[in-house]
Amino acid sequence: MPEIKRTYVPFTEWTEKSKQTEYTEPTPLLNPDGTLLAKGWARKNVFEYDRTKVKKGIISRKEWDFYTITDGRMQLLVSFANINIGGYVAAKLTDLAQGEVIADAGSYFVGGNKFVPPAKGDAPNRFKGKIGKAEFDFETKKTERTLFFKKLHKGKQVECTVQMDIPDGMENITTVLPFKEDPTRYFMTTKQACMPTAATFRFGDFVYEFTKENSFCAMDWGRVNTIHEMVWYWGSASTYLTDADGNKHLFGFEITWAIGDESNATETCIFYDGKVHKFGAVDVETFPKDRFMEPWKIISEDGRFNMTMTPTFDNHSDVDFKVGRMNCHQIYGIWNGDVTLDDGTKLEIKDLFAFCEYVENKW
Repeated sequence: MPEIKRTYVPFTEWTEKSKQTEYTEPTPLLNPDGTLLAKGWARKNVFEYDRTKVKKGIISRKEWDFYTITDGRMQLLVSFANINIGGYVAAKLTDLAQGEVIADAGSYFVGGNKFVPPAKGDAPNRFKGKIGKAEFDFETKKTERTLFFKKLHKGKQVECTVQMDIPDGMENITTVLPFKEDPTRYFMTTKQACMPTAATFRFGDFVYEFTKENSFCAMDWGRVNTIHEMVWYWGSASTYLTDADGNKHLFGFEITWAIGDESNATETCIFYDGKVHKFGAVDVETFPKDRFMEPWKIISEDGRFNMTMTPTFDNHSDVDFKVGRMNCHQIYGIWNGDVTLDDGTKLEIKDLFAFCEYVENKW
Protein backbone atom coordinates (compact mmCIF):
# COMPACT_ATOMS: atom_id res chain seq x y z
CA MET A 1 0.00 0.00 0.00
CA PRO A 2 1.34 3.50 -0.80
CA GLU A 3 2.53 5.48 2.20
CA ILE A 4 0.01 7.82 3.79
CA LYS A 5 1.33 11.35 3.68
CA ARG A 6 1.43 13.94 6.44
CA THR A 7 -0.44 16.67 4.60
CA TYR A 8 -1.47 19.27 7.17
CA VAL A 9 0.21 22.67 7.51
CA PRO A 10 2.07 23.02 10.86
CA PHE A 11 1.26 26.14 12.87
CA THR A 12 4.81 27.47 12.39
CA GLU A 13 3.75 28.22 8.81
CA TRP A 14 0.42 29.87 9.70
CA THR A 15 0.03 33.61 9.22
CA GLU A 16 -2.54 33.88 12.03
CA LYS A 17 -3.01 32.13 15.35
CA SER A 18 -5.87 29.66 15.65
CA LYS A 19 -9.29 30.95 16.70
CA GLN A 20 -11.11 29.23 19.55
CA THR A 21 -14.88 29.34 19.05
CA GLU A 22 -16.54 28.09 22.24
CA TYR A 23 -20.11 26.77 22.34
CA THR A 24 -22.00 26.89 25.63
CA GLU A 25 -25.60 26.15 24.63
CA PRO A 26 -27.19 23.05 23.00
CA THR A 27 -26.49 23.24 19.27
CA PRO A 28 -27.51 20.89 16.42
CA LEU A 29 -24.43 19.36 14.82
CA LEU A 30 -25.84 18.90 11.30
CA ASN A 31 -28.27 20.63 8.99
CA PRO A 32 -31.10 18.48 7.55
CA ASP A 33 -29.09 18.08 4.33
CA GLY A 34 -26.15 16.61 6.24
CA THR A 35 -23.88 19.64 6.05
CA LEU A 36 -22.01 20.65 9.17
CA LEU A 37 -23.64 23.39 11.23
CA ALA A 38 -21.36 23.73 14.28
CA LYS A 39 -17.58 24.27 14.21
CA GLY A 40 -15.73 24.81 17.45
CA TRP A 41 -15.29 23.44 20.98
CA ALA A 42 -17.10 23.11 24.31
CA ARG A 43 -16.40 22.20 27.94
CA LYS A 44 -19.26 19.67 27.79
CA ASN A 45 -20.77 18.01 24.77
CA VAL A 46 -23.46 20.52 23.79
CA PHE A 47 -23.54 19.32 20.17
CA GLU A 48 -26.71 17.40 19.30
CA TYR A 49 -25.75 14.43 17.13
CA ASP A 50 -28.37 12.72 14.97
CA ARG A 51 -26.83 9.90 12.95
CA THR A 52 -29.82 9.84 10.56
CA LYS A 53 -28.78 13.26 9.26
CA VAL A 54 -25.55 11.85 7.86
CA LYS A 55 -26.39 11.78 4.15
CA LYS A 56 -23.42 12.04 1.82
CA GLY A 57 -20.61 9.62 2.55
CA ILE A 58 -22.69 7.59 4.97
CA ILE A 59 -20.19 4.73 4.67
CA SER A 60 -17.64 7.08 6.27
CA ARG A 61 -19.78 7.52 9.40
CA LYS A 62 -17.90 6.12 12.39
CA GLU A 63 -18.83 5.95 16.06
CA TRP A 64 -16.59 4.78 18.87
CA ASP A 65 -16.14 4.64 22.65
CA PHE A 66 -12.47 4.14 23.52
CA TYR A 67 -10.99 3.93 27.03
CA THR A 68 -7.27 3.84 27.92
CA ILE A 69 -6.40 2.87 31.51
CA THR A 70 -2.77 3.06 32.65
CA ASP A 71 -0.78 2.94 35.86
CA GLY A 72 2.69 3.37 34.35
CA ARG A 73 3.28 -0.35 34.07
CA MET A 74 0.21 -1.80 32.35
CA GLN A 75 -2.21 -0.44 29.76
CA LEU A 76 -5.80 -1.66 29.50
CA LEU A 77 -7.80 -0.72 26.41
CA VAL A 78 -11.56 -1.24 26.37
CA SER A 79 -13.29 -0.17 23.19
CA PHE A 80 -16.31 -0.33 20.93
CA ALA A 81 -16.48 0.90 17.35
CA ASN A 82 -19.16 1.01 14.67
CA ILE A 83 -17.73 1.95 11.27
CA ASN A 84 -21.11 1.60 9.54
CA ILE A 85 -20.26 -1.54 7.60
CA GLY A 86 -19.69 -3.30 10.92
CA GLY A 87 -17.62 -3.01 14.05
CA TYR A 88 -16.21 -4.64 17.16
CA VAL A 89 -15.95 -4.68 20.94
CA ALA A 90 -12.63 -5.54 22.58
CA ALA A 91 -10.40 -5.52 25.65
CA LYS A 92 -6.60 -5.61 25.49
CA LEU A 93 -3.97 -5.66 28.24
CA THR A 94 -0.37 -4.70 27.42
CA ASP A 95 2.68 -4.82 29.68
CA LEU A 96 4.30 -1.46 28.87
CA ALA A 97 7.52 -2.32 30.70
CA GLN A 98 8.10 -5.54 28.76
CA GLY A 99 6.37 -4.58 25.51
CA GLU A 100 4.22 -7.70 25.76
CA VAL A 101 0.52 -8.12 24.96
CA ILE A 102 -1.00 -10.20 27.76
CA ALA A 103 -4.34 -10.73 25.99
CA ASP A 104 -6.22 -9.11 23.13
CA ALA A 105 -9.80 -10.34 22.97
CA GLY A 106 -12.49 -9.02 20.66
CA SER A 107 -15.64 -9.87 18.72
CA TYR A 108 -16.82 -8.40 15.43
CA PHE A 109 -20.16 -7.72 13.79
CA VAL A 110 -21.44 -6.81 10.33
CA GLY A 111 -23.93 -4.01 9.68
CA GLY A 112 -23.97 -0.38 10.77
CA ASN A 113 -27.39 -0.35 12.46
CA LYS A 114 -27.05 -3.49 14.53
CA PHE A 115 -25.28 -1.90 17.53
CA VAL A 116 -25.90 1.84 17.84
CA PRO A 117 -24.05 3.57 20.71
CA PRO A 118 -25.47 6.55 22.65
CA ALA A 119 -25.45 9.97 20.99
CA LYS A 120 -23.44 11.61 23.80
CA GLY A 121 -20.43 10.36 25.69
CA ASP A 122 -20.60 12.59 28.76
CA ALA A 123 -24.31 12.30 29.61
CA PRO A 124 -25.81 9.50 31.73
CA ASN A 125 -26.39 6.48 29.48
CA ARG A 126 -26.02 2.74 29.31
CA PHE A 127 -24.80 0.71 26.35
CA LYS A 128 -24.74 -3.06 26.68
CA GLY A 129 -25.08 -6.12 24.51
CA LYS A 130 -23.58 -9.33 23.23
CA ILE A 131 -21.46 -9.46 20.08
CA GLY A 132 -20.61 -13.00 19.11
CA LYS A 133 -19.30 -14.58 22.29
CA ALA A 134 -18.39 -11.26 23.89
CA GLU A 135 -20.54 -9.57 26.52
CA PHE A 136 -20.14 -5.88 27.32
CA ASP A 137 -21.80 -3.26 29.51
CA PHE A 138 -20.72 0.41 29.45
CA GLU A 139 -22.58 2.70 31.87
CA THR A 140 -22.13 6.41 32.57
CA LYS A 141 -23.61 8.04 35.66
CA LYS A 142 -23.18 11.54 37.03
CA THR A 143 -20.27 10.60 39.31
CA GLU A 144 -18.80 7.48 37.72
CA ARG A 145 -18.36 5.31 34.64
CA THR A 146 -18.29 1.53 34.73
CA LEU A 147 -17.16 -0.89 32.04
CA PHE A 148 -17.58 -4.64 31.84
CA PHE A 149 -16.23 -7.02 29.20
CA LYS A 150 -16.18 -10.82 29.05
CA LYS A 151 -15.12 -13.27 26.35
CA LEU A 152 -13.46 -16.66 25.95
CA HIS A 153 -10.04 -16.09 24.37
CA LYS A 154 -7.58 -18.83 23.39
CA GLY A 155 -9.40 -21.27 25.64
CA LYS A 156 -9.29 -18.98 28.67
CA GLN A 157 -11.83 -16.52 30.03
CA VAL A 158 -11.02 -12.83 29.66
CA GLU A 159 -13.01 -10.66 32.03
CA CYS A 160 -12.47 -7.06 33.01
CA THR A 161 -14.33 -4.64 35.23
CA VAL A 162 -13.51 -0.93 35.34
CA GLN A 163 -14.79 1.84 37.62
CA MET A 164 -13.86 5.49 36.98
CA ASP A 165 -14.56 8.45 39.24
CA ILE A 166 -16.07 11.60 37.69
CA PRO A 167 -15.37 14.42 40.18
CA ASP A 168 -18.22 16.88 40.67
CA GLY A 169 -18.23 19.56 37.96
CA MET A 170 -15.54 17.89 35.87
CA GLU A 171 -15.20 19.42 32.41
CA ASN A 172 -14.03 17.76 29.22
CA ILE A 173 -13.06 19.05 25.81
CA THR A 174 -15.46 18.35 22.97
CA THR A 175 -14.46 19.57 19.52
CA VAL A 176 -16.06 19.64 16.09
CA LEU A 177 -13.55 19.99 13.27
CA PRO A 178 -14.66 20.32 9.63
CA PHE A 179 -12.84 19.18 6.51
CA LYS A 180 -12.35 21.81 3.81
CA GLU A 181 -12.72 19.16 1.12
CA ASP A 182 -16.40 18.50 1.86
CA PRO A 183 -18.98 20.41 3.98
CA THR A 184 -20.63 17.13 5.03
CA ARG A 185 -17.46 15.72 6.60
CA TYR A 186 -16.47 16.41 10.20
CA PHE A 187 -14.62 15.03 13.21
CA MET A 188 -16.40 15.32 16.58
CA THR A 189 -14.79 13.90 19.70
CA THR A 190 -15.07 14.21 23.46
CA LYS A 191 -11.86 13.70 25.43
CA GLN A 192 -12.06 13.17 29.18
CA ALA A 193 -8.91 12.63 31.23
CA CYS A 194 -8.04 12.65 34.95
CA MET A 195 -10.56 10.02 36.01
CA PRO A 196 -9.10 7.99 38.94
CA THR A 197 -9.72 4.38 38.03
CA ALA A 198 -9.92 0.97 39.66
CA ALA A 199 -9.95 -2.06 37.36
CA THR A 200 -9.48 -5.80 37.42
CA PHE A 201 -8.34 -7.76 34.37
CA ARG A 202 -8.50 -11.56 34.41
CA PHE A 203 -7.16 -13.92 31.79
CA GLY A 204 -7.48 -17.49 33.00
CA ASP A 205 -5.43 -17.62 36.23
CA PHE A 206 -3.70 -14.30 35.49
CA VAL A 207 -5.10 -11.32 37.42
CA TYR A 208 -3.98 -7.69 37.33
CA GLU A 209 -5.37 -4.90 39.51
CA PHE A 210 -5.38 -1.17 38.77
CA THR A 211 -5.90 1.06 41.83
CA LYS A 212 -7.14 4.64 42.07
CA GLU A 213 -3.96 5.76 43.84
CA ASN A 214 -1.95 5.58 40.62
CA SER A 215 -4.32 4.63 37.77
CA PHE A 216 -6.27 6.93 35.48
CA CYS A 217 -8.51 6.58 32.47
CA ALA A 218 -8.57 8.73 29.34
CA MET A 219 -11.78 8.51 27.33
CA ASP A 220 -11.79 9.08 23.58
CA TRP A 221 -15.41 9.26 22.37
CA GLY A 222 -15.98 9.91 18.67
CA ARG A 223 -18.85 10.46 16.25
CA VAL A 224 -17.36 11.35 12.86
CA ASN A 225 -17.89 11.39 9.12
CA THR A 226 -14.41 11.60 7.68
CA ILE A 227 -12.51 11.92 4.48
CA HIS A 228 -10.83 8.67 3.42
CA GLU A 229 -7.17 9.51 4.07
CA MET A 230 -5.93 11.36 7.12
CA VAL A 231 -3.23 11.70 9.76
CA TRP A 232 -3.52 12.63 13.42
CA TYR A 233 -1.54 13.04 16.61
CA TRP A 234 -3.12 12.41 20.02
CA GLY A 235 -1.46 12.94 23.38
CA SER A 236 -3.01 12.57 26.82
CA ALA A 237 -1.87 12.63 30.43
CA SER A 238 -3.41 12.25 33.90
CA THR A 239 -1.75 12.45 37.31
CA TYR A 240 -1.77 14.10 40.71
CA LEU A 241 0.37 17.21 41.28
CA THR A 242 1.32 18.20 44.83
CA ASP A 243 1.64 21.92 45.56
CA ALA A 244 3.99 23.67 48.02
CA ASP A 245 1.45 23.22 50.84
CA GLY A 246 1.17 19.49 50.24
CA ASN A 247 -2.24 19.64 48.56
CA LYS A 248 -2.94 17.21 45.71
CA HIS A 249 -4.46 18.42 42.45
CA LEU A 250 -5.78 16.42 39.52
CA PHE A 251 -3.74 17.43 36.47
CA GLY A 252 -3.70 16.35 32.86
CA PHE A 253 -3.66 17.53 29.31
CA GLU A 254 -5.22 16.79 25.94
CA ILE A 255 -3.35 17.49 22.71
CA THR A 256 -4.70 16.39 19.36
CA TRP A 257 -3.73 17.95 16.08
CA ALA A 258 -3.46 17.53 12.29
CA ILE A 259 -7.14 16.52 11.92
CA GLY A 260 -9.20 18.61 9.54
CA ASP A 261 -9.59 22.39 9.61
CA GLU A 262 -8.46 23.84 12.95
CA SER A 263 -9.36 27.45 12.13
CA ASN A 264 -12.34 27.42 14.55
CA ALA A 265 -10.85 25.34 17.35
CA THR A 266 -8.01 23.09 18.37
CA GLU A 267 -8.34 19.98 20.52
CA THR A 268 -5.86 21.23 23.09
CA CYS A 269 -6.26 21.99 26.79
CA ILE A 270 -4.94 21.55 30.30
CA PHE A 271 -7.12 19.82 32.90
CA TYR A 272 -6.58 21.13 36.43
CA ASP A 273 -8.84 20.22 39.36
CA GLY A 274 -11.57 19.26 36.89
CA LYS A 275 -11.54 22.50 34.91
CA VAL A 276 -10.44 23.08 31.32
CA HIS A 277 -7.73 25.67 30.60
CA LYS A 278 -7.80 26.22 26.84
CA PHE A 279 -4.70 26.99 24.82
CA GLY A 280 -3.86 27.13 21.13
CA ALA A 281 -2.49 24.86 18.43
CA VAL A 282 0.44 22.53 19.12
CA ASP A 283 2.98 20.79 16.97
CA VAL A 284 6.04 18.60 17.42
CA GLU A 285 9.23 20.54 16.74
CA THR A 286 10.72 17.75 14.62
CA PHE A 287 8.45 15.42 12.65
CA PRO A 288 9.21 12.01 14.24
CA LYS A 289 8.73 9.83 11.16
CA ASP A 290 11.06 6.80 11.48
CA ARG A 291 12.59 8.40 14.60
CA PHE A 292 9.78 7.68 17.02
CA MET A 293 12.08 6.75 19.92
CA GLU A 294 13.96 10.05 19.83
CA PRO A 295 12.74 12.92 22.09
CA TRP A 296 9.57 14.73 21.01
CA LYS A 297 9.52 18.45 21.81
CA ILE A 298 5.90 19.61 21.65
CA ILE A 299 5.09 23.31 21.87
CA SER A 300 2.00 25.46 21.48
CA GLU A 301 1.68 28.58 19.37
CA ASP A 302 0.87 30.70 22.44
CA GLY A 303 3.72 29.31 24.55
CA ARG A 304 1.42 27.85 27.19
CA PHE A 305 2.43 24.24 26.49
CA ASN A 306 6.14 23.49 26.37
CA MET A 307 6.93 19.83 26.95
CA THR A 308 9.46 17.23 25.87
CA MET A 309 8.66 13.51 25.85
CA THR A 310 11.54 11.05 26.15
CA PRO A 311 10.12 7.80 24.71
CA THR A 312 10.32 4.51 26.58
CA PHE A 313 8.03 2.26 24.49
CA ASP A 314 6.50 2.26 21.00
CA ASN A 315 3.17 0.45 21.24
CA HIS A 316 3.02 -0.01 17.45
CA SER A 317 0.18 -1.58 15.51
CA ASP A 318 -0.44 -1.68 11.77
CA VAL A 319 -3.73 -3.07 10.49
CA ASP A 320 -3.82 -3.27 6.70
CA PHE A 321 -7.02 -4.67 5.22
CA LYS A 322 -6.23 -3.65 1.61
CA VAL A 323 -9.13 -1.24 1.16
CA GLY A 324 -8.09 0.55 4.34
CA ARG A 325 -5.30 0.85 6.84
CA MET A 326 -4.56 2.11 10.36
CA ASN A 327 -0.88 2.47 11.19
CA CYS A 328 -0.41 3.67 14.78
CA HIS A 329 2.75 4.48 16.73
CA GLN A 330 1.50 5.05 20.28
CA ILE A 331 4.58 6.31 22.07
CA TYR A 332 4.78 6.18 25.85
CA GLY A 333 7.45 8.17 27.62
CA ILE A 334 8.56 10.56 30.35
CA TRP A 335 7.45 14.18 29.97
CA ASN A 336 9.20 17.28 31.33
CA GLY A 337 8.53 20.97 30.82
CA ASP A 338 5.94 23.56 31.81
CA VAL A 339 2.33 24.54 31.15
CA THR A 340 0.45 27.76 31.89
CA LEU A 341 -3.07 27.98 33.31
CA ASP A 342 -5.67 30.58 32.29
CA ASP A 343 -4.72 32.90 35.17
CA GLY A 344 -1.05 32.89 34.17
CA THR A 345 0.09 30.36 36.77
CA LYS A 346 2.96 28.31 35.38
CA LEU A 347 3.21 24.67 36.45
CA GLU A 348 6.53 22.85 36.24
CA ILE A 349 6.01 19.25 35.13
CA LYS A 350 8.66 16.69 36.04
CA ASP A 351 8.92 13.02 35.05
CA LEU A 352 5.27 12.61 34.04
CA PHE A 353 4.42 9.27 32.39
CA ALA A 354 2.11 9.81 29.40
CA PHE A 355 1.73 9.08 25.70
CA CYS A 356 1.48 10.71 22.31
CA GLU A 357 0.57 8.76 19.20
CA TYR A 358 1.06 9.31 15.50
CA VAL A 359 -1.58 7.62 13.34
CA GLU A 360 -1.93 7.23 9.58
CA ASN A 361 -5.37 6.24 8.36
CA LYS A 362 -7.07 5.11 5.20
CA TRP A 363 -10.55 4.08 6.32
